[in-house]
Amino acid sequence: MQFFNKVLLWISWLSLDVVSGAMAGMLFFSELLHVSIELPAYILLGMAVWSIYNLDHILDAQENGVFSSRRFFHQKAKKGLIVAVLSLGFIGLIGGFWWFGWGSVLKSVLALGLIILFARMVIWKFGMGWMKEVSIAFFYVLGISFLPLMTADVLDRTLWFWVFFTLYLLLATYNLFILSFLDVEEDQQAGFFSAARSFGADRLEKIIYAISAVLLGGNFLTLVFAPSFFKIFGVFLLAMTLIHWLTFRRSHWTLEEKRLSMEWAFSLPLLLLILL
Repeated sequence: MQFFNKVLLWISWLSLDVVSGAMAGMLFFSELLHVSIELPAYILLGMAVWSIYNLDHILDAQENGVFSSRRFFHQKAKKGLIVAVLSLGFIGLIGGFWWFGWGSVLKSVLALGLIILFARMVIWKFGMGWMKEVSIAFFYVLGISFLPLMTADVLDRTLWFWVFFTLYLLLATYNLFILSFLDVEEDQQAGFFSAARSFGADRLEKIIYAISAVLLGGNFLTLVFAPSFFKIFGVFLLAMTLIHWLTFRRSHWTLEEKRLSMEWAFSLPLLLLILL
């Protein structure tokens, strides 16, 4: 059991659970939009997400001397991770050109990447703490839905797609606000700007409760009013929301246990592979 827990921690430290969740999210939106996305695109997405998240963790770990086990891991493994990030980034560019060709899809993906990089730099330099979490959530959901949205038929880009896009975005923001609330003491010691430092822990907790109510209510309404095809997507979002809510309320769980639970919740849409 101890070995299994250690493996889960390594998976979390390396953001492999985030990669799994991102790939599951693209499957969610591809099924929602009746689009068939082939395996290489999922692999390229996973490589991009892994590189971005680990680069972000490496930079976080270098800014101060206060480390959680996650930040200590990235400080200790810095050289190997930088090589891996650069290598995967290069392979990803070559793979993207080989798979998509120098066409509108690859150009749009690269443009999105540059916009994300520019936005992160501006927010890091001039933005308020809460903008960090909101921008990460927005670009995360935009990134996993981008290819399905680009390749979908215009008739499939219905109002219901945007309803589920908005709920997914709210769920991603919910996830990051909870993590910010849980990390508030460490972020204060480290000097990181975040939603918890921007709003204050008490106010952020109230915001988390409010988002919980909106998500649970919104997902329930999709189950009642959405056409039958869309109901399964409401079920998945409701399940993911409930996992977050119940995890947040588990006072006896450690931070790592809560992080693992919430990050793996985003992998639930992988079940669509056998349900649809």
